[in-house]
Amino acid sequence: MAAVPPIDISRLMRPRSIAIVGISPEPSSAGFLALRNLEEFDYRGAIHLVSRNQSNIGDRACLRAIDDLPDGVDAAMLFLPRVAIEDAVAACARRGLGGAVVFAAGFGEAGGEWQAAQERIAATARAAGLALCGPNCLGIVDFAHGIPLTFTRQIGRRDRVSSGAVVIAQSGGLASIVRAALTAKDVAVACTVSTGNEAVLGLEDYAAYLLEDPSTKVVVAFAEQIRQPQRFLAMAAPARELGKPVVLLLSGHSAAARESARSHTGALAGDYAVIEALLRHACVMLVRSLEELIDVTELAVRFPSPPSKGLAMVTDSGAIKGLTLDTCEALGLELPPLSPDLAATIQAELPDFVAASNPLDLTAQAITHPEMYARTIKPLLADDSFGSLLLTVIIGEASDFALAKGKACLAPLVGSSKPAILGLLGDEVDVPASIISDARAAGIPFFRSPERALRALARLTAYGRALQRAHTRQAMAPMSLPPLTGEGTLTEYASKAYIAELGIPIPSGRLVGNLLDATDAAVTIGFPVALKLQAAALPHKSDAGAVMLDIRDDTQLAHAWAKLQQVGSSHPDLAIDGILVEAMAPRGLEMIVGARRDRDWGPVTLVGLGGIWTEALHDVRLLPVGLDLDEITDELGKLRAAPLLRGMRGEPARDVTALAMVVQRIGALLAARPEIQEVDLNPVAVYAVGEGVLALDALIVTNTPNGRTTS
Repeated sequence: MAAVPPIDISRLMRPRSIAIVGISPEPSSAGFLALRNLEEFDYRGAIHLVSRNQSNIGDRACLRAIDDLPDGVDAAMLFLPRVAIEDAVAACARRGLGGAVVFAAGFGEAGGEWQAAQERIAATARAAGLALCGPNCLGIVDFAHGIPLTFTRQIGRRDRVSSGAVVIAQSGGLASIVRAALTAKDVAVACTVSTGNEAVLGLEDYAAYLLEDPSTKVVVAFAEQIRQPQRFLAMAAPARELGKPVVLLLSGHSAAARESARSHTGALAGDYAVIEALLRHACVMLVRSLEELIDVTELAVRFPSPPSKGLAMVTDSGAIKGLTLDTCEALGLELPPLSPDLAATIQAELPDFVAASNPLDLTAQAITHPEMYARTIKPLLADDSFGSLLLTVIIGEASDFALAKGKACLAPLVGSSKPAILGLLGDEVDVPASIISDARAAGIPFFRSPERALRALARLTAYGRALQRAHTRQAMAPMSLPPLTGEGTLTEYASKAYIAELGIPIPSGRLVGNLLDATDAAVTIGFPVALKLQAAALPHKSDAGAVMLDIRDDTQLAHAWAKLQQVGSSHPDLAIDGILVEAMAPRGLEMIVGARRDRDWGPVTLVGLGGIWTEALHDVRLLPVGLDLDEITDELGKLRAAPLLRGMRGEPARDVTALAMVVQRIGALLAARPEIQEVDLNPVAVYAVGEGVLALDALIVTNTPNGRTTS
C-alpha cells in the first residue's frame, strides 16, 4: 500500500469557526443535535449554519450554500445524503476550509460506484489540503477543549477535562463504549475520534496529532485495519519518547495471511503475527479483547510509570493463590520469590503454619487479624524486587464487617509509588460502595476478576520492559554488504555464497557439473559428503528426492550421482545449475532463521526450532529488524524449545550468541536490501557454547524485474 503525504489537521481538530451544513429545525435531526452539542459545550468560536430551505434556525441566520461561507472557516460538519457529499466536499475545498466531517455512510463499504465516489472525494480533499474525517463516522469530540464535532449526545458533556485518555476508533459505536466504560471507572477521556472509512485521515494521523497535546496521557485505539502501517510505526516512536502509552485493539487476528510465500518463513509469518511482533517491540500494547482494552487503559492512565519488574500478590484464599500461579505462568507475568530477608520480615507477621511466599496466602487468619494486610503488604511494596502488587480478597456482601475489612485492605495500598491494585472477589456480590469510590479516589484500580487484573498487569509490565529495552538498545555496527546478483529465487549454492559474505558460517562445498569434478570435490572436501541438486525452481529439494546424504566413498558417490541424474530427467523442464558437493556437518541442534518483507509492515525476522520440526511444531518467534543481541537472546528464551538451547539430558548448552548474531545479520540484510523479499535458513545447526553455528540450507528470494517474486 503506497504511503500518502500527511495533511495538516490542526484546523479540523481545533477549529475557531465551524459550519453546520444541512441543518434542519427538526429537534431530532442530526444537524440540530450538532448545534445543540456546540451550545451545551459552550463552544466559543463562530458557528455558521448552511441550509437550502431555511433562513434561520432559532435566532441564528442560515446561509444558502457552502460557497456563501465567509473566508477563514476552519471546519464543516456535513449532514447531507451521500449523493450530495462529493459536491459539498468540492465546495469546502473551493472555500479554503481546513477540515470537514462526513457522517454519511454507504461509500467504500458499499463497493462499486460508491467506492469510486469515495476515491474521488479523497482526491479532491487531498489536493486542497482538506482534512476529511470519515465518511461513515460519528465525528470528533474534544472534551479538553470543548469542541464537539458530532450529533451524538455526550455523557458528562459539561465537564471540561484537563487530561486523560484519547479514544480513536474506526467504529464510532466502540469509541462511545470505551469512553463510557472508562468514565464509569473515573478515568477521564480527553477526546474521542470516530475515523470511519478513513478516506483521507487515518487513525495514525489523529494519534500523531493528539500525542503532541499536553492533555493526552494515553492513546486508545481500535482498528479493523491499519491502513498506513509505516506511519503508524513512525507515530509509535514519539509516543515512546513522550512517555505516552498506545493501547491498540486490532480485529482480524484469526484471518488467513493475505499472501503465501514459498519458504517456511512465509508460511508461518501470517499478517497478524507480523503486526504483533513489530508493535510489541515498538512499545505498542496490542490487546485481544474489549475488556482488556478498557482494563489496560485504566492502568496506563493511573500509572504513568509502568512497572518493569514482576508482581507481588497477596490474598486470603489458597485457591486464588493456586489460580494466580497458573494464570501468571500462562501470561508470562513473573512472580519473583521473596528474598531471605524479606521472607523473614513477613514470616514474623504470620502464624507458624502460614509460609511466607509469593503469592502470599494470609489464610482465614486475616479475618480476625486484619492488621496482617498492612504488615505484609508494606514490606512487599517497599522491596525493589517487585514492580507492582495485587491484593485479591474475599470481601463478602455489604456489611459493617465487609466495610471494615475493605478499609483494612485499602489502607496499605494508598500512596504507593508502585502500581497497587485491589481485587474484591465475588463477581456481582454487592460490596460497600465507599470501598470502590475510596479506591478510585486514591488512584487504585478496582477489579472484580483477578484474571482481568492479572492480564492487564501483564500487558503493562511487558510494556514497561519494552520501554527499557528500547531506551538501552545497542545499534548494530554497519555491515559491508556485497552486491546481490541474480533475481527471483536463488539456488541454495548462490544463497549460501551470499550469506557467507555476511559472516554467516556455511559448510565447505563446491558446485560441479559432472561426476569427475564431483569426485575431485569430495576428495578435496573430505568424505563424508552430501550431494544436492541445484535448481531455482526446486526450493524444497528433500521433498523431490534431490538430496543425498552421508556419502562415504567414491562408489557411494557414483550411485548417488546417478540417482540425482534420474531426478533431473524426471523434471525435463527444470533448469539445473549443477550439483552441490558439500561436507556433512556434525550433528547440532537444528534451528530455523528466516526473514520476510511484509508488503505493508516491512521486514520481519523469524527464529525457532528448525528442520522437520518447523512446520510440525510451529515453535518460532517473530522479531523486527534492528534488535540488539541481548533482545534477540531474550526472545530465544521464550521458545518452547528454549530448554534445548540451555542444554538438557546430557546435551550441551548451545551457542545462543552465535545464533542471535545470525538472526541480527539476516534482519540487517533485509533492511538494507529492499529487493530481497524472503530469506530462509533451515536448518541452522547450533553447536555447543563457543563452537558456533552452520547454515545447512539457504534460500533467498528477490524481486524479479516486474516487481514480483518467482514461484
